[in-house]
Amino acid sequence: MYSGLKIIDSHAHFPVNEPMVRTMVSKERFNEFKRSADKKRVSKAQEQWRKAWGFAQPDSTELTDEELAQKWVEELDRRGIEKIIWVTGGGNQRLAGIIKMAPDRFLGYAHHNLFAQDAALELEKAVIKLGLKGYKILAPILDKSITDKSAYPVWEVCTKYNVPVLIHFGILGSANGIAYNENINPALLESIAKDFPKVNFIIPHFGCGYTRELLFLGWVCENIYVDTSGSNQWMCWMPYPVTLESCFEKFYRTFGPGRIIFGSDSSYFPRGFAMDYLKEQNRVVRFLNIPENEVQMIFGGNIARLLNIEL
Repeated sequence: MYSGLKIIDSHAHFPVNEPMVRTMVSKERFNEFKRSADKKRVSKAQEQWRKAWGFAQPDSTELTDEELAQKWVEELDRRGIEKIIWVTGGGNQRLAGIIKMAPDRFLGYAHHNLFAQDAALELEKAVIKLGLKGYKILAPILDKSITDKSAYPVWEVCTKYNVPVLIHFGILGSANGIAYNENINPALLESIAKDFPKVNFIIPHFGCGYTRELLFLGWVCENIYVDTSGSNQWMCWMPYPVTLESCFEKFYRTFGPGRIIFGSDSSYFPRGFAMDYLKEQNRVVRFLNIPENEVQMIFGGNIARLLNIEL
């Protein structure tokens, strides 16, 4: 426990030795995304971010999945975290194997290409045979508009098996990342959320620059959730003041306590679990005088309910 709370981290990336996006898009789109990266600028931006938070550089020692899984179990014990959800991890099959290494502490999401020819079948297999609990999508790197009807069979699988969908909207990557394209805005999800009202959609990082649009979307669609994960550095680039306090206050007022979900965006060692993010978010929520039972909902209860697991 931490601060009297049972914590479930709803948003983390198992640190595999390959780009996170590789399994999530077509080969052509992946190569395009990779070519556009400016390694020197990315390295500089990451160094600035690490120094701002006092994080060490990622460990260059390569470990096996088994060794990393064991380190992560020890890290969860040390930090008082009940469970962690790996939203990516080298593909569905590989991540399913990692989950089996600590099934009482790890959960995982499918994270394959939404527009692959067999995407719906792949998701059904991931849920039924592999035991994955949700589906992770990076909207800005998709090959088509997320509203394209060719994705509707996937949403139908989500409806059938009660699979929550975590979709990143907003800016993506650091230097030479994606600032704007046809899939950047969470408002695009309105038609899908209304066509599939039984599917719960989670939008991470408070909308990552599209806070207003996400608030409006959540006001009209009760199956829209927000997650709080990461450093939320995007707030620095807004043309008007946005703070963690203002985000929690606005989303609490608009979404209510039942649709806000804690996440850390943790991944690599030696940082391990991003404890600083948890501490900061806990402080903000406490000073907003949110009732204790609702604080527990935010930091574990809501995602436990969506995934039908015990807290």
